[in-house]
Amino acid sequence: MRRSLRPTSRTSPACPTTPAWATAASLLGTGQIGAMISSFIGSNKTFEQAYLTGKVGLQLTPQGTMVERCRAGAFGIPAFYTPTGYGTAVQTGELVSRYERREEGDTSAPKPKEYAKPRESREFNGKGYILEEAIHADVALVHVWKADRMGNCMFRYTAANFGAAFAKNAKMTIVEAEEIVETGSLDPNTIHLPSIFVNRIVQATKPKDIEVVTLSEPASEKKDAAAAPKEKSDARMRRERIVSRAAKELQHGDYVNLGVGMPSLVPSFLPKGVDVVLHSENGILGMGPYPTKEQLDSDLVNAGKETVTLLPGGSTFESSESFGMIRGGHVDVTMLGALQVGANGDLANYMIPGKLVKGMGGAMDLVSSPDHTKVVVLTDHVDKNGRSKIVQETKLPLTGSRCCSRIITDLCVFDVDRKKGELTLIELMEGVTLDEVKQKTDATFHVGPGVQQ
Repeated sequence: MRRSLRPTSRTSPACPTTPAWATAASLLGTGQIGAMISSFIGSNKTFEQAYLTGKVGLQLTPQGTMVERCRAGAFGIPAFYTPTGYGTAVQTGELVSRYERREEGDTSAPKPKEYAKPRESREFNGKGYILEEAIHADVALVHVWKADRMGNCMFRYTAANFGAAFAKNAKMTIVEAEEIVETGSLDPNTIHLPSIFVNRIVQATKPKDIEVVTLSEPASEKKDAAAAPKEKSDARMRRERIVSRAAKELQHGDYVNLGVGMPSLVPSFLPKGVDVVLHSENGILGMGPYPTKEQLDSDLVNAGKETVTLLPGGSTFESSESFGMIRGGHVDVTMLGALQVGANGDLANYMIPGKLVKGMGGAMDLVSSPDHTKVVVLTDHVDKNGRSKIVQETKLPLTGSRCCSRIITDLCVFDVDRKKGELTLIELMEGVTLDEVKQKTDATFHVGPGVQQ
């Protein structure tokens, strides 16, 4: 099936349990990808190098915007306005879509050849939005749980994510089904993808892979670890200092989205009596802890591809609904990491041009409604070279403009006045002095009344 795709076709590979990169990697290896629209390439070094050496083009697009562009294309909507990406390189067109071609062994710096198209912008009720155009795909490859012979399909748990939007968008949708059942045997109330959007059905023949298997520690191991504690590394101590303080930002009953890395550790440090509802942008509300080996389910993963569980009252849904919750301000708090944070609340956390290209994923969406969703940044105060990550003005491409309300580092806590563009130091971590914070902070800040001078 992959060999039959023409290089000129725009495909939408969507295999949620074996992420789209599995299909994309095969197409990349056969030279059938000339350019890709993607939100996140993560640790895929093969694609990153192909992009930086000019072998493929890349249109970096926020994840929520991408699924909405697919949904718009499916339903005859040519374009729409969104707050996601306003005030960033997505709006200005400063993202490199293709570099000059470099041959293997060429160590020269990447040279931009083409840039993304700038977006039109407009204000509604005093807030900035940018215009995004619909995507129209030729072919979609979608994995489903069940399909009847008419083409009606069901997804299972988080395997829904982009599947429905991709399937509805393409001219030719090819569904790979784990189970193919007789027409009429599926309950109409449980059909996620109606047959009108499906052109071909094939039987899945390979078991589903789990890209990142994450398991909870058995109780016996936790007990042994508690009985014989090991000396903690400096990095772990810094991390726990940040995370334990971040947990105090959450109120009982909050709906919370936690980014990968340090933010994902916050639930383990919640104060007694504080329960929150965890949201994952790939389509979960009520996300639970890592599973035991017996609970492991390839269709239950978080946005970082880790295996998780569902708590009682939890629900799953597809990505366009998930990002609608985010943009609509229904999530109370989001916590993310950072490469740099500006004194005015600007956040940069997804790219170092020409060097590191991970992509923004869903981060731009998560910070797009800061008046309704509190944005808390968790980060080391300085980078591995000792340079401050709290800066007067960010130099890296922005994830969001004036979006952060609080910054928690291993040294201190800053409150951010997004309107005035000012920082106020409100708390020092244990053993940290004001002089140390001043020396390691490349931004001016006020000192709150509760901080010892």
